[in-house]
Amino acid sequence: MAKNVTIQRIVGVLLHRIKFIILATVVMGLLFFMYSRFVIAPMYSTSTMIYVQNYSSSQRANANANTKSTTPSKAADDTTKKTTNEENQKIYPADISASANLAEICVTLFKNSDEMTALYDGCTVNVDVADGTFFITITVDGTDAQKCANVANQLAEKAAEVYNSKFSYGQIGTLRQAKVPSAPYAPSNTKNMLIGAAIGLIASCLISILIELIDTTIKSEDDIQDIYGIPIFAEIPDFENQG
Repeated sequence: MAKNVTIQRIVGVLLHRIKFIILATVVMGLLFFMYSRFVIAPMYSTSTMIYVQNYSSSQRANANANTKSTTPSKAADDTTKKTTNEENQKIYPADISASANLAEICVTLFKNSDEMTALYDGCTVNVDVADGTFFITITVDGTDAQKCANVANQLAEKAAEVYNSKFSYGQIGTLRQAKVPSAPYAPSNTKNMLIGAAIGLIASCLISILIELIDTTIKSEDDIQDIYGIPIFAEIPDFENQG
């Protein structure tokens, strides 16, 4: 006959097996921590940033020079050169929009370039551009920190070569070189340890409750009263076991 399952009985079972529950929780937490620390390969990530512009300084200077219809005097020529140099250093809204469109095209080009994919060397590479900008980020993930940095910087250099081989205008350059990451971003030993402890806690609680449910032995008069629904009026002690 099945036992009555109540919240009070469940709490009593858990308290009765509290040592087993704590031990299982600690052991599982330590096992997950050791597995995460010594078995799972650490993952490192680094990135480099390059920029793409639909014009170069020489092209801008030539464009400004073509707009001059007369030959100025020496003083005026110096002023014009100064003004031209200042103009070359400026970025206009039209340039940003055109360069952003060019950057999106370059991302597709770089992802499908055999010259660049040959440099991956077993690493995971993601090439992406921020919306509305001409800044391209090359992110490299892998199990070797130094290799990730090398691959990222090699890809940045190769991107310039691929760009110049496909486009006859504009320019590409590096804003930030990839550095060797000092620590892995995964796995998280603390997180895995907590997951293991949670699994141990839940499993030990379920095991304790399951053992109580399938245990049909009678341990006290309360068990008889709960199972059979009959009152207990007397108890015969076991003199042999009690000495």
